[in-house]
Amino acid sequence: MNSMKTIFLLVALTVLLVLVGSFFGGMRGMFLFFLIAVAFNIGTYWFSDKIVLKMHRAQPAPENSRLAAAVRKISQMARLPMPRAYIIDAPYANAFATGRNPEHAAVAATTGLLELLDDSELEGVVAHELAHVKNRDILIGTIAAVIAGAITMISRLAFFSGSDENRNPYLGLIIMITGPIAALLIQMAVSRSREYAADEAGSGFNHNPLGLASALRKLTLAAGRRRFNANPAVSHMYIVNPLSAGGIIAMFSTHPPIEDRIARLEGMARGFRA
Repeated sequence: MNSMKTIFLLVALTVLLVLVGSFFGGMRGMFLFFLIAVAFNIGTYWFSDKIVLKMHRAQPAPENSRLAAAVRKISQMARLPMPRAYIIDAPYANAFATGRNPEHAAVAATTGLLELLDDSELEGVVAHELAHVKNRDILIGTIAAVIAGAITMISRLAFFSGSDENRNPYLGLIIMITGPIAALLIQMAVSRSREYAADEAGSGFNHNPLGLASALRKLTLAAGRRRFNANPAVSHMYIVNPLSAGGIIAMFSTHPPIEDRIARLEGMARGFRA
């Protein structure tokens, strides 16, 4: 269901792109700027691991560290190449995976997370991140970002540079405002769908969904006590949302509600015991 939902959402983004492009069709530079957006996002995807790890000042984890041991154990269970393990010296508790494919993957965790979680919970987090790697969610996220970015760029560029006398300027203004918002909402929905899929697939690697559920509880409580200035551009990568989200802002969250994720994991645990 999560895979079908992701496909549907990507198709919806593509249709939205076509509709916006058709309304502003014939505008000079539209195709050129679209190619620029695609090239920029492909470059970001190709070098994403180096960019993100350097941004966080991540350092390779020692071979005898708890993180390296967990990554080694879960990668064997998931039948994945051994990813590189990195530790981020930071008091907040979070983790993420990066890399363009399983052969170029890396898992990073903060020292705050390593101090907070026990071995079972840490393995649950690592399994979730390796599920992102195995599901190639970084590629999916990049495709969604390319299309959403193109919609925003086309709608704004075409409206301000357009001179089509037959075009309704009020309708153009509405599309310029609502198009990017709709694209962002769909992009966020894609991210949320992949989080559910990673929870499910990761728990299937080690058959311990309760380990991840317990980790999510601790991480959420820790995030409430210690927020940090996360870059919104990479907030979707973390296992729990590092940005405050409440009320209408929750509509734009890259992560599904923690309570829903925990409930699903507990349901999986009951299924394993049955």
